[in-house]
Amino acid sequence: MTKALIILSGGLDSTVLAHQINAANDCQLAALSFDYGQKHTRELACASAQASQLKIEHTIVALPFINELFSSALLSNSDAEIPHGHYQDESMKQTVVPNRNMIMLSIAAGVALSQDRSELYYGAHSGDHAIYPDCRADFVAAMQQALGLCDWQKIALQVPFLHLDKPEIVRRGVALGVDFRQTWTCYTGGDQPCGKCGSCVERSQAFAANGLDDPLLD
Repeated sequence: MTKALIILSGGLDSTVLAHQINAANDCQLAALSFDYGQKHTRELACASAQASQLKIEHTIVALPFINELFSSALLSNSDAEIPHGHYQDESMKQTVVPNRNMIMLSIAAGVALSQDRSELYYGAHSGDHAIYPDCRADFVAAMQQALGLCDWQKIALQVPFLHLDKPEIVRRGVALGVDFRQTWTCYTGGDQPCGKCGSCVERSQAFAANGLDDPLLD
């Protein structure tokens, strides 16, 4: 049986992807999450809860250097307010953490290779492409090529949601019975979603497109 690793943030996309992979029952799956000083650390508790439900191994890796050295409104070292409004707004670029996905994918690949896992999954999707360069198809293709060259052992970077939008991901999650109350999307870092940041707006619209309310906003 194939052994695979997923980067599980605790957000909606990676959670649905983890459930989809697990439901296929054709690989031995483990999950990796990152604590990089994000304001919304609540997502890590959601990742742990989802991994426990799926009965898969889960590891959280601390990356304190990102919070210490990088600049982004998303990080706890920043006094900048998380901007409100749809992801298309120019202000949402403030939430980009420079080179985050390349760093996390590189570390995850090292972990996967060390555990003899031949596949690495992450949940980038089409809705991310507008402002996040490290979620775009050309970035994914470059990382797939790099990971194919980085070690004697082959590892395949799998991004099944790359061309899906968030409404379709919600639809798949509903079909899989995902408990969306144990997912976290808001960037503000509070105990309740703000409902106003780009991440919250996109999530709410995705549920609405399926005739549903976001259970975190009930």
